[in-house]
Amino acid sequence: MNTVSRRTFIGNAATTVAGFTILPSNVIAGLGHQSPGDKLNIAGIGVGGHGYVNLRNMETENIVALCDVDWDYADNSFKRWHSAKQYKDYRVMLEEQKDIDAVVIATPDHSHALPAILAMREGKHVFLQSPLTHSIYESRLLSETAQRFNVATQMGNQGNSDEGIRRICEWIWAGVIGEITHVDAWTNRPTWPQFLQLPERGKRVPRNLDWDLFLGPAKQREYNPVYHPWSWRGWWDFGTGALGSMGTHILDPVFKALMLHFPRSVEASSSMFNTDSPPNSEFIRYEFPRRDNLPKVAMPEVSVHWYDGGWMPPRPDELNDGEPMGDENGGCIFHGTRGKIMCGAYAQNPTLLPVSKMESFQEPSKSIRRIFNALEGGHEQDWIRACKEPAERRLEASSNFGYAGPLNEMVLLGVLAVRLQSLRRKLVWDGPNMRFNNIGSNDILRILSQYKFEVVNGNPRTNNEYATLPALQTAEEWIRHTYRQGWEQI
Repeated sequence: MNTVSRRTFIGNAATTVAGFTILPSNVIAGLGHQSPGDKLNIAGIGVGGHGYVNLRNMETENIVALCDVDWDYADNSFKRWHSAKQYKDYRVMLEEQKDIDAVVIATPDHSHALPAILAMREGKHVFLQSPLTHSIYESRLLSETAQRFNVATQMGNQGNSDEGIRRICEWIWAGVIGEITHVDAWTNRPTWPQFLQLPERGKRVPRNLDWDLFLGPAKQREYNPVYHPWSWRGWWDFGTGALGSMGTHILDPVFKALMLHFPRSVEASSSMFNTDSPPNSEFIRYEFPRRDNLPKVAMPEVSVHWYDGGWMPPRPDELNDGEPMGDENGGCIFHGTRGKIMCGAYAQNPTLLPVSKMESFQEPSKSIRRIFNALEGGHEQDWIRACKEPAERRLEASSNFGYAGPLNEMVLLGVLAVRLQSLRRKLVWDGPNMRFNNIGSNDILRILSQYKFEVVNGNPRTNNEYATLPALQTAEEWIRHTYRQGWEQI
């Protein structure tokens, strides 16, 4: 206080606190009732895997309902929150249990959108695991519905609330490495089986699994353990492959720091895949137009390159022999006109390249709100904080659907580019209208449907079968899915 005037001190303190809202203990806005102890009443949908972890990070609140199609897989949650009502069908839960304020959804990708839409229509706040949705249209609809019903939302990409992504943004916005010309991003996924053949026959459905509810809006097929649990990620009908699994985590700092929105174009190449299952390795190239310049740095056209399944970008010359690129899960490298920034997956441990530059680096001032303990529950708690604030003065959670929706659209556009690569062209994307401008009514996709390899008399032989599909109609179906009969079409 000897060197700073009282007025300056108070002004700085007010600026620091501006990013946070503190509510009286007896005030909770946006709830349909008064919860015991002023706590949210939270329901979990899909509570056997990530949902269990999310709910554990929300134990400051009341866990009042648990829904899962597989009661064996969900047993840990049922035991931990034994007083919560148990369901297999979230539609029944939302219809019957009226004390629910908010829902946590951690189902397979294909079942993300519908429960989120149903919950938001009833004014319930939503925490939804990543990727946000299975299709681009679903992603757009979730963003619009969250805004329409004024609910608090959050996607489960915890790195979005952590320190690393904030430092990367502040470095880039301050012009530390100049204008960004391109970004390389990669992951070690998939770590689950992909490029799979459909099983020839089904198996007996386990006693505590409701297979029809697992399928949800996806097309009918017989149960087989190659689909559940977890292995659903390796099937197009249920998951979105390695890019869908990790893209919203690893591309998050790229999307946020560079203030990206709709790509101008996208193209892809990959290892073999088929009509039912994604490839084991992919390369995707996005091109983005110029954005509005910032006070300290311009935002020119930029390309973003994605690698997975063991494919890696060129190693930067600034890395010493033996120095790792990113971390064991992946990472990204920002290439600027005056330098480079590298980080691991989830934007962890950002550093200038070469790393020796960090010894004398003076970081720009912090300009983004910080969230305590983001990776250990802070991401979930920030959503809970937003749920309890009055809608008219709510500070949205870090990865609310207004932000997470466009990020997810970018990721899913790359998934589409992989599936459409037999067109052999750079795909021109019309973001506002959710369509490709250069796929014609006469274009045909040729996609592997059966992979057959055998050795006959010591000689290798392949006898593959291919499906031919109308490209325009197929692309439209992948952009906006047609749900199975009996499930509400959104």
